[in-house]
Amino acid sequence: MNYHNRIFKVVTNSDNGDTSSETTFQYQQEGNILTSIYSGGSIVSGHLLGLVDENGNVDMRYHHINSDGEIMTGLCKSRPEILEDGRIRLHEEWKWTNGDQSCGKSIIEEIV
Repeated sequence: MNYHNRIFKVVTNSDNGDTSSETTFQYQQEGNILTSIYSGGSIVSGHLLGLVDENGNVDMRYHHINSDGEIMTGLCKSRPEILEDGRIRLHEEWKWTNGDQSCGKSIIEEIV
């Protein structure tokens, strides 16, 4: 699976997460290395870096600055699902690595 030049938006997120339906992720991929910039909603500016395995699962680390001026960091594992229309939905389990270090779940979907 290749995520290059795909754009994703948040569908759902745990209450302790910073992303929302206004957050957009712009993915780039070279080989198995995935990068993204993201922003929107309470995210002023964010970046992620990850590795994609042979099944399209992503193991990533992320950091962003939120609208409260805080630098937030975390890790996330994403599992892909191919929707009937061919778009990708990612099921994500994440954990903050700063702040309260809580965990959460989110779903993001490719937009066209």
